[in-house]
Amino acid sequence: MSEVKQEQGNLSINSENLFPIIKKWLYSDHDIFFRELISNGCDAVTKVQKLEMMGEYQLQEGEKFRVDVIVNPEEKTLKFIDNGIGMTADEVKEYITQIAFSGATDFLEKYKDKTNEDQIIGHFGLGFYSAFMVADKVTIDTLSYQEGAEPVYWECDGDSEYSMSKGNRTTRGTEITLYLNDESYEFSNEYRAREVITKYCSFMPVEIYLSKEGGEQEYQTIEKDELRDDDVIAETIVEDEKTEEKENENGEKETVVVSPRKERYKINKRPSLMNDIHPLWTKHPNDCTDEEYKEFYRSVFHDYKEPLFWIHLNMDYPFNLKGILYFPKINMEYESIEGTIKLYNNQVFIADNIKEVIPEFLMLLKGVIDCPDLPLNVSRSALQNDGFVKKISDYITKKVADKLSGMCKTERESYEKYWDDINPFIKFGCIKDDKFNEKMKDYIIYKDLDGKYISLDEYLEAAKDKHENQVFYVTDELQQSQYINMFKEQGLNAVILKNPIDQPFISRLEEAMKDKNVKFRRIDTDLADVFKETASEDDKKVLEEDQTKLTDIFKKALGVEALDVKVEKLKNADTSAMITLSEDMRRMQDMMKMYGMSQGQMGTEGQTLVLNANNALVQYVLNNPEGEHVNMFCQQIYDLALLSHCPLNAEAMTKFVARSNEILKLLAK
Repeated sequence: MSEVKQEQGNLSINSENLFPIIKKWLYSDHDIFFRELISNGCDAVTKVQKLEMMGEYQLQEGEKFRVDVIVNPEEKTLKFIDNGIGMTADEVKEYITQIAFSGATDFLEKYKDKTNEDQIIGHFGLGFYSAFMVADKVTIDTLSYQEGAEPVYWECDGDSEYSMSKGNRTTRGTEITLYLNDESYEFSNEYRAREVITKYCSFMPVEIYLSKEGGEQEYQTIEKDELRDDDVIAETIVEDEKTEEKENENGEKETVVVSPRKERYKINKRPSLMNDIHPLWTKHPNDCTDEEYKEFYRSVFHDYKEPLFWIHLNMDYPFNLKGILYFPKINMEYESIEGTIKLYNNQVFIADNIKEVIPEFLMLLKGVIDCPDLPLNVSRSALQNDGFVKKISDYITKKVADKLSGMCKTERESYEKYWDDINPFIKFGCIKDDKFNEKMKDYIIYKDLDGKYISLDEYLEAAKDKHENQVFYVTDELQQSQYINMFKEQGLNAVILKNPIDQPFISRLEEAMKDKNVKFRRIDTDLADVFKETASEDDKKVLEEDQTKLTDIFKKALGVEALDVKVEKLKNADTSAMITLSEDMRRMQDMMKMYGMSQGQMGTEGQTLVLNANNALVQYVLNNPEGEHVNMFCQQIYDLALLSHCPLNAEAMTKFVARSNEILKLLAK
C-alpha cells in the first residue's frame, strides 16, 4: 500500500485519448456537470457492489449505498459525496491527474472476465473535469476500500497545477467539493439544484439525496412511527388525549376517548430522495400494471391526460434496449403534436429526441428509451456515427408497426376508438419511412360520412360504379355541409381528412397508387355528374347561351373580370350557386397558407362559380339583367356560394350582413 506524500505536480494529458476528446468535446450545457459528478458517484458504488459480488470485498451488514448532493448558498459551494470504492493516492494520480484516463475503463479491463460493463456509466474519464466549467476550485477527499489505505486530499484551482496530501476522511468513499465561480452561484441554490438533478438523474441506479447546509435550520414534522435512527429531533410535540361524554345504548352517560394521546416530532429536515433506482422500463412487461404505466407517464411527462396505450420495449439480443413508448391523447385544435422521447444510457439521461435513434415520425410520441450499447461521444450528449444506431432505429420502428397492425387485427374496436389520435403518427410514418409504410399501408382506415371506419379498398369498391378511382374527402364538416348533404342525397360517400398531415399523406398515396390512377378530390372540388339533370343536346345549347349571359351579368355586378362562371341544371332546385376549386389549386393554396399567406391573397384564381339554372333566383337574374336589384342579388348569390366554401373576410362579411338586411326590407314591403 502506497503512503500519501506531500507533493506538487502538473496535470498529465493521456495522449492516446486526447485527439478524439478534442474532436468530440460537446458540453454545451453547463448544468451537465451535475450529471457527470453524480454518475461518477454511482460508478464508484457499482464497483464496490461488483467487488463484493465477486468475493473480493466484504460489505458491512445492512450497508446502504447512496450519493449525496449538498448545497451551501452561503458558502457558494456544492458537495458530491458517495460511499463507493474510493481512491488511493496512486489512483488519484492515475484517474484524476491524467485527463481522459477513464477509471471505469481501467476497472473493466482489470475485471473483464468477471463483470459486465453495461452497468458502468463512465467511459472517457472526462466527467470529473466538467466541474471546472462552474468552479474556481475543486477539492477531493477520498478513502479507498483497500485495507490499510490512507485518506487522500486533492485540490486544484482550474489550471494545470494541483496539490495532493494526506486527508482526514475516515469512511470509504469520495467527497468532491466545488467552490463555484461568480457566474455559477445559482447552482448552490437548493431549488436550482433540484431542477437539474431531476432533469438528468431521476432514474440513476443509486439513490441520490439532496440537502442544504448553512443558513437557518429547516425542519419537518413527522409521526412517531416515521421516526428513524438517524433523525435529529428538535422538538417533541405532544397532543393530549381527548375525551367526550356520550350516552351509551343503555341511556347511561360515559366518558369516551375520541382522540388518543399522540406524539409527533419536529426534526431537522431530511435529505430529499431525488430518484427512482428501479424505473418502470427496467422491469418485465408482465410485472407492470396499467396503473403503474399511467403513473409513470404522469410523473415523467406531467401530462394530466391519460395516454391511449403504450409499447414496452424489452430486448436483450442482439443489443440491449429497454423503454416505453406512449401514444398520447392530443387536442389537435390547441396543442402541438410534437412529443418527447427521452434517451437514457444505463438510466442516465442523455437527451430529448435524438433523431439518429428515434425515427422522426415517432418523435410525436412520448416515452423513454434506455440503450447502454449506444455509441456516445465524450459528453454523452450526442451520438457518434455508427451503423448500430440505424439497427436500433429500425427495431423501434418495427415494434411500433407490429403493435399497431396487431391492434387493428385483434382489437379493431380499440383501434377505431384511438384512430383520431393515432393516425397523425401512422400517416407521418408512412410518408417518412418506406418500411413502416409497407407494414402499415393495409391498416390505414378512414371515417366516412356516416361515422363508420372503412379501408381505402372498401371505399373504392363501393364507389366504382359512380366515380371510379376517385376518393372524395371532407376537411371541414361544418364548412362543407352543403356539399355533404348533396352527396348523401345522391347516395354518395366521402371520407373525413381534416388533420394537417392528411394533405401530404394523400399526395404520397396518389404517388404509390399511380398505376391505378387513384385521385383524391375534396368534396367541393368539382360538381359530379350525379348532381346534375341529364341534359339533351338542345338543353346543352340553352345552357351555353345562359352561361354567356350570366357570366357578363355577374362579372359586371361583382366587378371581377377574371371570374369563371358555369351554368348547370342541378337536381336540387333550392341551391342557387356553388363555388368549386380545382384540386391542384386548392392544394397550392393550402401549401401557401402553411407559409403564412392567407387564402384571400390567392384571389379568385382557380375558383368556378356554378349557377343552378333550376333555381328561381338565378332565373330572375337571367331574365331581368337590367333589373333594379339585380346587382344586389348577384352579390348575395356569390357570397352565399362563397360562405359554403370558405369563411368571408371581415369586410365581405360586413357587406353581406348589410345586404341581407336590405333584402329583408324589400320582402317586408
